[in-house]
Amino acid sequence: MNERILLIDDHTLFRAGLADLLVRRGIDVVAAVGSGDEGVRKVAELEPDIVLLDMRMPQMDGLTVLRQLRKNHPGLKVVMLTTSTSESDLVEALRGGARGYLLKDIEPDDLVVALREILAGKTAVAPELAPVLARFVRGEDGDLREGKPDNPFSELTPREYEILTLLAEGQSNKVIARNLGISDGTVKLHVKAILRKLNVSSRITAAVMAVEHGIRAGASGDAS
Repeated sequence: MNERILLIDDHTLFRAGLADLLVRRGIDVVAAVGSGDEGVRKVAELEPDIVLLDMRMPQMDGLTVLRQLRKNHPGLKVVMLTTSTSESDLVEALRGGARGYLLKDIEPDDLVVALREILAGKTAVAPELAPVLARFVRGEDGDLREGKPDNPFSELTPREYEILTLLAEGQSNKVIARNLGISDGTVKLHVKAILRKLNVSSRITAAVMAVEHGIRAGASGDAS
């Protein structure tokens, strides 16, 4: 990933750790700053491709920074990286133009995948918040509808379809395995097959697709 990323987070240790994590995965971190106003200045100066932005910050909070960045740089991709699972925070971030809303406990490799999807023009949201995104998509006329296939689930087996419904609820592989009485390894194989058949690269995207199409636990496995 050659795209240039700028971090805005008021927690020094988290900011430094995240910058190091991204750099070690070959990502160009052009700056990592600790306040919203400094972030706005650095974005104007350095013109990054994507901004990772904390939600809760003193003086200038994340939503205020988001709106300012989108006003000054309409084409900039801004991703909220936060501990907040508040539905109102997510909706306000999407309305403000955020292209992603991820939680700070995300696995590093999942973060990299999500960043790549966002840079490709998609919207990435933490799996446990996928139902909120789906309601937003149905209720708003924004560009989040782009690229949604008409019938993406026709190739899934009944078991894969069942696991997809649990992914849509934000369940981890371990929880899914326990609920279905199968091994973690079996769940991983099914998830890998689901991602391949849906032509997506992360469980986040698969979960969002499922919720957007109204897939619910207990629904029929006949996806045709």
